Amino acid sequence: MKFKQQIEFTAKPRPIGIIGAGGIVKDAHLPAYKMGNFPILGIYDIDCEKTAILKRQFNIIGQVYKSLPALIEDTLANNGLFDIAVPAGQVYDILLQIPEGAAVLIQKPMGENLKEAKKILNLCIDKKFVSGINFQLRYAPYMIAAQQIIAQGLIGDVYDMEFKVCVFTPWNLWDFLNTAPRVEILYHSIHYIDLIRSMVGNPVKMYASTVKHPKILNLAATRSTIILDYEKELQARIITNHGHEFGLKNQESYFKIEGTKGAIKIRIGLSLDYPKGMPPHMEYIQLDGASKWKEVPLEGAWFPHAFMNIMSAFQQYIKGNNKHSFPSTNDAYETMRLVELAYLSSEKGGIKI
Repeated sequence: MKFKQQIEFTAKPRPIGIIGAGGIVKDAHLPAYKMGNFPILGIYDIDCEKTAILKRQFNIIGQVYKSLPALIEDTLANNGLFDIAVPAGQVYDILLQIPEGAAVLIQKPMGENLKEAKKILNLCIDKKFVSGINFQLRYAPYMIAAQQIIAQGLIGDVYDMEFKVCVFTPWNLWDFLNTAPRVEILYHSIHYIDLIRSMVGNPVKMYASTVKHPKILNLAATRSTIILDYEKELQARIITNHGHEFGLKNQESYFKIEGTKGAIKIRIGLSLDYPKGMPPHMEYIQLDGASKWKEVPLEGAWFPHAFMNIMSAFQQYIKGNNKHSFPSTNDAYETMRLVELAYLSSEKGGIKI
Protein backbone atom coordinates (compact mmCIF):
# COMPACT_ATOMS: atom_id res chain seq x y z
CA MET A 1 0.00 0.00 0.00
CA LYS A 2 1.33 3.43 -0.96
CA PHE A 3 1.12 6.40 1.39
CA LYS A 4 1.46 10.08 0.53
CA GLN A 5 4.67 11.62 1.92
CA GLN A 6 4.81 15.14 0.52
CA ILE A 7 2.84 18.34 1.10
CA GLU A 8 1.37 19.82 -2.07
CA PHE A 9 3.33 22.69 -3.56
CA THR A 10 1.65 26.08 -3.85
CA ALA A 11 1.41 27.75 -7.23
CA LYS A 12 3.57 30.88 -7.37
CA PRO A 13 5.23 30.54 -3.93
CA ARG A 14 6.29 33.74 -2.24
CA PRO A 15 10.04 34.52 -2.24
CA ILE A 16 11.99 33.86 0.95
CA GLY A 17 14.18 36.28 2.87
CA ILE A 18 16.45 34.23 5.14
CA ILE A 19 17.77 35.65 8.41
CA GLY A 20 20.65 33.52 9.69
CA ALA A 21 23.39 31.54 7.97
CA GLY A 22 24.28 28.86 10.51
CA GLY A 23 24.56 25.10 10.18
CA ILE A 24 20.81 24.43 10.03
CA VAL A 25 20.44 26.82 7.08
CA LYS A 26 23.36 25.21 5.25
CA ASP A 27 22.36 21.59 5.98
CA ALA A 28 18.56 21.80 5.79
CA HIS A 29 16.91 25.08 4.77
CA LEU A 30 18.86 25.81 1.59
CA PRO A 31 18.94 22.21 0.28
CA ALA A 32 15.19 21.95 0.97
CA TYR A 33 14.33 25.16 -0.82
CA LYS A 34 16.47 24.13 -3.78
CA MET A 35 14.68 20.78 -3.87
CA GLY A 36 11.28 22.48 -3.77
CA ASN A 37 12.22 25.24 -6.25
CA PHE A 38 11.28 27.93 -3.74
CA PRO A 39 12.55 31.37 -4.81
CA ILE A 40 15.11 32.83 -2.41
CA LEU A 41 15.28 36.60 -2.41
CA GLY A 42 18.38 36.80 -0.24
CA ILE A 43 20.08 36.06 3.05
CA TYR A 44 21.46 38.08 5.97
CA ASP A 45 23.67 37.12 8.90
CA ILE A 46 25.62 39.24 11.33
CA ASP A 47 28.64 37.14 10.29
CA CYS A 48 29.26 38.21 6.67
CA GLU A 49 31.78 35.40 6.16
CA LYS A 50 29.06 32.78 6.68
CA THR A 51 26.80 34.33 4.07
CA ALA A 52 29.69 34.59 1.63
CA ILE A 53 30.42 30.87 2.04
CA LEU A 54 26.78 29.97 1.44
CA LYS A 55 26.68 32.24 -1.60
CA ARG A 56 29.53 30.25 -3.11
CA GLN A 57 28.10 26.89 -2.07
CA PHE A 58 24.48 27.49 -3.15
CA ASN A 59 23.79 29.26 -6.41
CA ILE A 60 20.13 29.51 -5.37
CA ILE A 61 20.68 32.48 -3.08
CA GLY A 62 19.59 35.79 -4.54
CA GLN A 63 21.40 38.62 -2.79
CA VAL A 64 23.72 38.57 0.23
CA TYR A 65 22.67 41.46 2.45
CA LYS A 66 25.00 43.44 4.68
CA SER A 67 22.21 44.82 6.84
CA LEU A 68 19.01 43.40 8.27
CA PRO A 69 16.88 46.48 7.43
CA ALA A 70 17.85 46.13 3.76
CA LEU A 71 16.77 42.48 3.68
CA ILE A 72 13.50 43.33 5.44
CA GLU A 73 12.74 46.18 3.05
CA ASP A 74 13.37 44.11 -0.08
CA THR A 75 11.49 41.08 1.22
CA LEU A 76 8.38 43.14 1.90
CA ALA A 77 8.69 45.00 -1.41
CA ASN A 78 8.65 41.64 -3.22
CA ASN A 79 5.71 40.22 -1.20
CA GLY A 80 8.08 37.75 0.40
CA LEU A 81 8.12 35.86 3.68
CA PHE A 82 10.77 35.73 6.39
CA ASP A 83 12.62 32.56 7.36
CA ILE A 84 14.30 33.26 10.72
CA ALA A 85 16.99 30.76 11.73
CA VAL A 86 19.02 32.26 14.57
CA PRO A 87 19.66 31.25 18.21
CA ALA A 88 16.44 31.40 20.20
CA GLY A 89 17.53 34.34 22.33
CA GLN A 90 17.84 36.58 19.25
CA VAL A 91 14.40 35.97 17.76
CA TYR A 92 12.41 38.59 19.69
CA ASP A 93 14.75 41.48 18.80
CA ILE A 94 14.58 40.53 15.11
CA LEU A 95 10.78 40.36 15.18
CA LEU A 96 10.70 43.87 16.64
CA GLN A 97 12.30 45.15 13.42
CA ILE A 98 9.83 43.47 11.05
CA PRO A 99 6.78 45.59 10.15
CA GLU A 100 3.19 44.66 10.92
CA GLY A 101 1.39 42.07 8.82
CA ALA A 102 4.45 40.13 7.65
CA ALA A 103 4.66 36.36 7.17
CA VAL A 104 7.28 34.86 9.47
CA LEU A 105 8.52 31.27 9.93
CA ILE A 106 10.80 30.93 12.96
CA GLN A 107 13.26 28.08 13.50
CA LYS A 108 12.51 26.26 16.74
CA PRO A 109 12.60 26.69 19.69
CA MET A 110 10.19 29.54 20.37
CA GLY A 111 12.59 31.35 22.71
CA GLU A 112 14.76 29.86 25.45
CA ASN A 113 11.92 29.42 27.95
CA LEU A 114 8.17 29.86 28.34
CA LYS A 115 8.50 33.53 29.33
CA GLU A 116 10.29 34.30 26.05
CA ALA A 117 7.79 32.17 24.13
CA LYS A 118 4.97 34.26 25.58
CA LYS A 119 6.71 37.48 24.54
CA ILE A 120 7.17 36.16 21.01
CA LEU A 121 3.55 35.01 20.84
CA ASN A 122 2.20 38.35 22.06
CA LEU A 123 4.42 40.27 19.64
CA CYS A 124 3.23 38.14 16.72
CA ILE A 125 -0.38 38.79 17.75
CA ASP A 126 0.16 42.54 18.26
CA LYS A 127 1.91 42.89 14.91
CA LYS A 128 -0.67 40.73 13.13
CA PHE A 129 2.01 38.42 11.76
CA VAL A 130 1.11 35.26 9.89
CA SER A 131 3.58 33.28 11.93
CA GLY A 132 4.69 29.77 12.73
CA ILE A 133 7.51 27.81 14.33
CA ASN A 134 9.61 25.45 12.24
CA PHE A 135 8.69 22.19 13.99
CA GLN A 136 9.44 20.33 10.80
CA LEU A 137 9.52 16.76 12.17
CA ARG A 138 5.72 16.78 11.73
CA TYR A 139 6.42 16.95 8.00
CA ALA A 140 9.11 14.28 7.61
CA PRO A 141 7.95 11.84 4.90
CA TYR A 142 7.61 8.95 7.36
CA MET A 143 5.57 11.05 9.79
CA ILE A 144 3.16 12.09 7.03
CA ALA A 145 2.81 8.40 6.12
CA ALA A 146 2.31 7.40 9.77
CA GLN A 147 -0.50 9.93 10.13
CA GLN A 148 -2.27 8.32 7.17
CA ILE A 149 -1.87 4.80 8.54
CA ILE A 150 -3.44 5.94 11.81
CA ALA A 151 -6.20 7.98 10.12
CA GLN A 152 -7.18 5.01 7.95
CA GLY A 153 -7.58 2.85 11.06
CA LEU A 154 -4.98 0.33 9.90
CA ILE A 155 -3.50 -0.09 13.38
CA GLY A 156 -6.69 0.56 15.37
CA ASP A 157 -6.78 2.83 18.40
CA VAL A 158 -3.34 4.13 19.36
CA TYR A 159 -2.44 3.45 23.00
CA ASP A 160 1.37 3.67 23.09
CA MET A 161 4.07 5.87 21.56
CA GLU A 162 7.80 5.68 22.19
CA PHE A 163 10.83 7.64 21.03
CA LYS A 164 14.18 6.05 21.84
CA VAL A 165 17.41 7.89 21.05
CA CYS A 166 20.71 6.33 22.12
CA VAL A 167 23.36 8.02 19.97
CA PHE A 168 26.55 10.07 20.06
CA THR A 169 25.69 13.67 19.26
CA PRO A 170 28.60 16.05 18.46
CA TRP A 171 27.28 19.02 20.45
CA ASN A 172 30.43 20.96 19.54
CA LEU A 173 28.84 21.70 16.16
CA TRP A 174 26.66 24.33 17.86
CA ASP A 175 28.88 26.80 19.72
CA PHE A 176 25.96 28.78 21.16
CA LEU A 177 24.93 25.75 23.25
CA ASN A 178 28.06 26.11 25.41
CA THR A 179 26.37 28.92 27.33
CA ALA A 180 22.75 27.77 26.95
CA PRO A 181 21.00 27.06 30.28
CA ARG A 182 18.91 24.34 28.61
CA VAL A 183 20.00 21.90 25.91
CA GLU A 184 18.50 18.46 25.37
CA ILE A 185 14.77 18.96 25.84
CA LEU A 186 14.71 22.50 24.46
CA TYR A 187 16.77 21.80 21.35
CA HIS A 188 16.14 18.11 20.64
CA SER A 189 13.32 16.34 22.47
CA ILE A 190 11.14 19.37 21.79
CA HIS A 191 10.70 17.88 18.30
CA TYR A 192 9.27 14.68 19.76
CA ILE A 193 7.00 16.51 22.20
CA ASP A 194 5.65 18.61 19.32
CA LEU A 195 5.20 15.58 17.05
CA ILE A 196 3.28 13.69 19.74
CA ARG A 197 1.11 16.76 20.37
CA SER A 198 0.34 17.04 16.65
CA MET A 199 -0.86 13.42 16.64
CA VAL A 200 -2.72 12.98 19.92
CA GLY A 201 -2.96 16.42 21.53
CA ASN A 202 -1.86 17.57 24.97
CA PRO A 203 -1.37 15.09 27.82
CA VAL A 204 -3.11 15.27 31.18
CA LYS A 205 0.07 14.48 33.14
CA MET A 206 3.80 14.75 32.54
CA TYR A 207 6.85 13.33 34.28
CA ALA A 208 10.41 14.17 33.29
CA SER A 209 14.05 13.95 34.32
CA THR A 210 16.95 15.48 32.43
CA VAL A 211 20.60 15.20 33.53
CA LYS A 212 24.11 16.08 32.41
CA HIS A 213 26.67 13.68 30.95
CA PRO A 214 29.84 13.24 33.04
CA LYS A 215 32.11 13.76 30.02
CA ILE A 216 30.49 17.01 28.82
CA LEU A 217 29.85 18.88 32.04
CA ASN A 218 30.31 22.20 30.21
CA LEU A 219 26.86 21.66 28.67
CA ALA A 220 23.48 21.64 30.34
CA ALA A 221 21.62 18.32 30.56
CA THR A 222 21.91 16.08 27.46
CA ARG A 223 20.04 12.95 28.64
CA SER A 224 16.28 12.92 29.26
CA THR A 225 13.36 10.69 30.10
CA ILE A 226 9.89 12.14 29.54
CA ILE A 227 6.53 10.45 30.09
CA LEU A 228 3.28 11.88 28.75
CA ASP A 229 0.10 10.38 30.19
CA TYR A 230 -3.27 10.78 28.46
CA GLU A 231 -6.84 9.84 29.24
CA LYS A 232 -7.71 6.14 29.21
CA GLU A 233 -4.72 3.92 28.37
CA LEU A 234 -2.66 6.18 26.08
CA GLN A 235 0.92 6.93 27.10
CA ALA A 236 3.91 8.38 25.22
CA ARG A 237 7.56 8.10 26.26
CA ILE A 238 10.69 9.92 25.14
CA ILE A 239 14.03 8.40 26.17
CA THR A 240 17.22 10.11 25.00
CA ASN A 241 20.93 9.55 25.63
CA HIS A 242 23.22 11.60 23.41
CA GLY A 243 26.47 10.29 24.93
CA HIS A 244 26.63 6.72 23.59
CA GLU A 245 30.24 6.82 22.34
CA PHE A 246 30.64 3.07 21.90
CA GLY A 247 30.17 2.79 18.14
CA LEU A 248 27.17 2.40 15.86
CA LYS A 249 26.39 -1.24 16.67
CA ASN A 250 24.09 -0.55 19.62
CA GLN A 251 22.99 2.97 18.80
CA GLU A 252 19.22 3.40 18.45
CA SER A 253 16.96 6.09 17.03
CA TYR A 254 13.35 5.11 16.51
CA PHE A 255 9.71 6.08 16.91
CA LYS A 256 7.27 3.26 17.65
CA ILE A 257 3.48 3.53 17.67
CA GLU A 258 1.31 0.69 18.96
CA GLY A 259 -2.42 0.33 18.41
CA THR A 260 -5.13 -2.22 19.15
CA LYS A 261 -4.86 -3.67 15.62
CA GLY A 262 -1.22 -3.13 14.73
CA ALA A 263 1.95 -1.09 15.11
CA ILE A 264 4.35 1.23 13.27
CA LYS A 265 8.12 1.48 13.72
CA ILE A 266 10.30 4.16 12.16
CA ARG A 267 14.08 4.31 12.26
CA ILE A 268 15.05 7.98 12.34
CA GLY A 269 18.40 7.62 10.64
CA LEU A 270 19.41 11.27 10.89
CA SER A 271 20.43 10.91 14.54
CA LEU A 272 22.67 7.90 13.86
CA ASP A 273 26.28 8.83 13.04
CA TYR A 274 25.28 12.51 13.02
CA PRO A 275 25.79 14.69 10.99
CA LYS A 276 26.39 12.06 8.29
CA GLY A 277 23.28 10.14 9.31
CA MET A 278 21.90 6.84 8.08
CA PRO A 279 18.91 6.07 5.84
CA PRO A 280 15.49 6.07 7.53
CA HIS A 281 13.37 2.94 7.55
CA MET A 282 9.64 2.47 8.14
CA GLU A 283 7.43 -0.58 8.56
CA TYR A 284 4.04 -1.46 10.00
CA ILE A 285 2.16 -4.59 11.02
CA GLN A 286 -1.53 -5.48 11.32
CA LEU A 287 -3.02 -8.16 13.56
CA ASP A 288 -5.18 -9.54 10.78
CA GLY A 289 -4.41 -13.24 11.01
CA ALA A 290 -1.40 -13.02 8.71
CA SER A 291 0.75 -10.78 10.87
CA LYS A 292 3.84 -9.64 9.00
CA TRP A 293 5.82 -6.44 9.09
CA LYS A 294 5.44 -4.53 5.82
CA GLU A 295 8.04 -2.00 4.72
CA VAL A 296 6.85 1.43 3.62
CA PRO A 297 9.11 2.67 0.78
CA LEU A 298 10.20 6.16 1.77
CA GLU A 299 10.55 9.15 -0.52
CA GLY A 300 12.92 11.14 1.66
CA ALA A 301 14.19 11.78 5.17
CA TRP A 302 14.07 14.40 7.96
CA PHE A 303 16.82 16.50 6.32
CA PRO A 304 16.03 18.12 3.93
CA HIS A 305 12.59 16.79 2.96
CA ALA A 306 10.78 17.81 6.17
CA PHE A 307 12.04 21.38 5.68
CA MET A 308 10.74 21.39 2.12
CA ASN A 309 7.36 20.11 3.33
CA ILE A 310 6.97 22.63 6.13
CA MET A 311 7.78 25.48 3.75
CA SER A 312 5.10 24.13 1.41
CA ALA A 313 2.69 23.99 4.35
CA PHE A 314 3.62 27.53 5.42
CA GLN A 315 3.06 28.88 1.91
CA GLN A 316 -0.41 27.32 2.03
CA TYR A 317 -1.01 28.54 5.60
CA ILE A 318 -0.32 32.10 4.47
CA LYS A 319 -3.13 31.68 1.92
CA GLY A 320 -5.53 30.41 4.59
CA ASN A 321 -5.14 26.66 4.02
CA ASN A 322 -4.53 25.01 7.40
CA LYS A 323 -5.39 21.38 6.75
CA HIS A 324 -1.94 20.06 7.70
CA SER A 325 -1.89 20.76 11.47
CA PHE A 326 0.47 23.69 10.93
CA PRO A 327 2.55 24.75 13.98
CA SER A 328 1.36 28.36 14.20
CA THR A 329 2.85 30.42 17.02
CA ASN A 330 -0.37 29.83 18.98
CA ASP A 331 -0.03 26.08 18.56
CA ALA A 332 3.75 26.08 19.12
CA TYR A 333 3.28 27.91 22.42
CA GLU A 334 1.54 24.77 23.71
CA THR A 335 4.65 22.75 22.83
CA MET A 336 6.79 25.29 24.69
CA ARG A 337 4.45 25.00 27.66
CA LEU A 338 5.08 21.25 27.81
CA VAL A 339 8.83 21.82 27.52
CA GLU A 340 8.64 24.18 30.50
CA LEU A 341 6.64 21.62 32.48
CA ALA A 342 9.22 18.95 31.65
CA TYR A 343 12.01 21.07 33.13
CA LEU A 344 9.85 21.89 36.14
CA SER A 345 9.12 18.19 36.66
CA SER A 346 12.83 17.41 36.48
CA GLU A 347 13.64 20.09 39.05
CA LYS A 348 10.79 19.43 41.46
CA GLY A 349 9.73 15.83 40.83
CA GLY A 350 10.91 12.54 42.20
CA ILE A 351 10.84 11.12 45.70
CA LYS A 352 13.98 11.73 47.76
CA ILE A 353 15.42 8.56 49.27
